Amino acid sequence: MDLIARIDNWGAIAPERPAHVSDGRTLTYGELRAQSDALASWLTEKLGDNRAPIAVIGHKEPEMLVAFLGSVKSGHPYVPIDLSIPAQRAERIVQNAGAALTLTPAMVREVLAGPRAAAKPQPVGGDDPYYIIFTSGSTGEPKGVVITLNCLRTFVIWTLGEQEFRDLDETFLNQAPFSFDLSVMDLYSSLASGGTLFSVTKEAIANPKVLYQTFPNSGITTWVSTPSFAQMCLVEKSFGPAMLPGIRRFWFCGETLANETAAQLLDRFPNAEVWNTYGPTEATVATTSILCTREVIGQHAPLPVGSVMPGTRIAIMDENRAEAAEGERGEIVIIGPNVSPGYLGRADLTEKAFFATDGTRAYRTGDWGRTRAGLIFFEGRMDGQIKLHGYRIELGDIESHLRNLPQISDAVVLVAEKNGKPDSLAGFVVLRERGTGSDFDISLQFKKQLGDRLPNYMVPRKFWFLDAFPMTANGKADRRKLAELLR
Repeated sequence: MDLIARIDNWGAIAPERPAHVSDGRTLTYGELRAQSDALASWLTEKLGDNRAPIAVIGHKEPEMLVAFLGSVKSGHPYVPIDLSIPAQRAERIVQNAGAALTLTPAMVREVLAGPRAAAKPQPVGGDDPYYIIFTSGSTGEPKGVVITLNCLRTFVIWTLGEQEFRDLDETFLNQAPFSFDLSVMDLYSSLASGGTLFSVTKEAIANPKVLYQTFPNSGITTWVSTPSFAQMCLVEKSFGPAMLPGIRRFWFCGETLANETAAQLLDRFPNAEVWNTYGPTEATVATTSILCTREVIGQHAPLPVGSVMPGTRIAIMDENRAEAAEGERGEIVIIGPNVSPGYLGRADLTEKAFFATDGTRAYRTGDWGRTRAGLIFFEGRMDGQIKLHGYRIELGDIESHLRNLPQISDAVVLVAEKNGKPDSLAGFVVLRERGTGSDFDISLQFKKQLGDRLPNYMVPRKFWFLDAFPMTANGKADRRKLAELLR
């Protein structure tokens, strides 16, 4: 499948079909094709043979889609950066990406309003990088996951075949920002099937009353979100078929789907399906899936993440890198064409996490898992990396930023749980000097300082102030004893 040509084809046969709806603005397939072609010619004329990435900064504006396609049509991978990311961190991402250019929605509009370039662009090819998503890094430095066109094609072919989307008859909810790889699930499933991507902005999400008013006329048939977002909506008693009259499926990724959430959705929406999927950014969004019927929900707690996609294999590896027996816990290793070639400009990190087996790329996820009766079960992280509300976070990243604050001598960040599920971040700090401010005032100061450097979802909700950390026999902070303070 030629993915770019497939998307362009909808612009030829259904030019008036809405490709994207966001904050009252609509972009048709005809406009998407023409505008991305024009932008690609402009980029080719401006950058010549330079094939470095293009950074795209914005928040769900229609021009974001134009920038994504214009970039790859001109042979450049794009780096999506959401406006919710602090400017300082966004600047580091642009620098680490070695971006040839940074595009914003305003810049795209300016280019399209100017004279049309005549250059003939050359799109990205099969093993060329298609997009690069930066995730949290344990040293405080974000790391870029390179996804090739072939990786993305493999994912899209799987989703189209499994979900049997109706061409020109689907509307996909876009909840996640484009800098979060969950958005790839709705964006490219929609574009490849001639669907409409219905984006909900961060402003709407922050105001549930406004959010719920947008749903009845949205036409959403495929709900794509983190389970946490759906659980938030389930609190609203009117969240049901009257609010989403055309809904056909709920499609989850990004974090653990609770049995209760899946069961509530089946109760509220008896004519819709609920799907659970699993996969890291390094393996192109998702690698496994399962249809969560009432039978599945009743048989398994927690829910399995399902079976692996065709053409890809999952191995559960023990500490000796040998495959574990059925039912035994080990590290989830993904082997297949959807696996990323590695981290941009970080050969050291790539060597640690990626390898080849029988000529096929493989990725050590760092996730615990096991298989039972042909189903795969995810059982949490092996290290300090966690998923909270769908966002993948390196706790060491936050700790590094806390230690860089002049008032802090040492810091540990842990996850506080509620009802057995990750709920929020808690920061434990040792101050250089106590000062005269209250714990509340000092906490507010730290939250503001971190908020200038990190996304909001990486800022601890609560801080604990200690004279010293309890230590393990190895001389490290005893995180288990610190976690007891959270109970």
